[in-house]
Amino acid sequence: MDIKFHGVEYRYAAGTPFERLAITDVTFHIPSGEYVAVIGHTGSGKSTVLQHLNVLLQPLRGKIEVGSRTIAAGRKEKKLKDVRRRVGIVFQFPEHQLFEETVEKDICFGPMNFGVSEEEAKKRAREAIHLVGLPSSVLERSPFDLSGGQMRRVAIAGVLAMEPDVLVLDEPTAGLDPRGRREIMELFHSLKKENSLTCVLVTHSMEDAARYADRLIVMHKGRVAKTGTPRELFQNRDSLTALGLDVPETVRLQYMFEEKLGQPLPHLCLTPEELAQEIARLRGERP
Repeated sequence: MDIKFHGVEYRYAAGTPFERLAITDVTFHIPSGEYVAVIGHTGSGKSTVLQHLNVLLQPLRGKIEVGSRTIAAGRKEKKLKDVRRRVGIVFQFPEHQLFEETVEKDICFGPMNFGVSEEEAKKRAREAIHLVGLPSSVLERSPFDLSGGQMRRVAIAGVLAMEPDVLVLDEPTAGLDPRGRREIMELFHSLKKENSLTCVLVTHSMEDAARYADRLIVMHKGRVAKTGTPRELFQNRDSLTALGLDVPETVRLQYMFEEKLGQPLPHLCLTPEELAQEIARLRGERP
């Protein structure tokens, strides 16, 4: 499902002495099936953009197209449930939103809230718990008896059970150790490929943006400052530094290696695996 922003502006507490401009003239297009990372320093407008994706916020200027639905400024929108069902958001620390007596009831809550029968919701719960890599036996347990990592997977299953067309990920690995971060990001990557989902990752992690995203949208002071592929944008470290960002650690390591080597590598490496392969190839070619 395509998502398009056309000159979107939003102000918090508009019309009051506490009014604050959050985003302005935000325009971009996310084609169906694309994996996009929205990056930017704190206060750049990332979270405000995120909340417009499933109409938690509505534009004060401009318009948003979510599939065939248009949300325009100055128009009172009704019947937004379908948009919110089709755009699933995994917020930071989603496990904090668990509240039901059992895992099954928690996963079923979202679908049933959107009109799905209890029987169908339970079927979706069984499928979703499998998708996130947990055994079906977990369904009968209290979510509060699970480990932190398992609780996060249950919360993610609750979003997947609504069968969204778009998956929005708001710092989904916050608070996890390196292994847990990698497992969760690989989970989303697999779900995206297997279900042809459109994915929007809002993140501070340049490493995750480089490894998983097809394209980056860089926010700065409430505007879209840059767009492009990770390889295109991470080529120019100085332009990112000017926006309060930096390149991934792998790219920094490549710069250091090239400086000691006295020559550049053939292309920019975005992951440790890419860099290791390139160095191995280079060593094999040199006498």
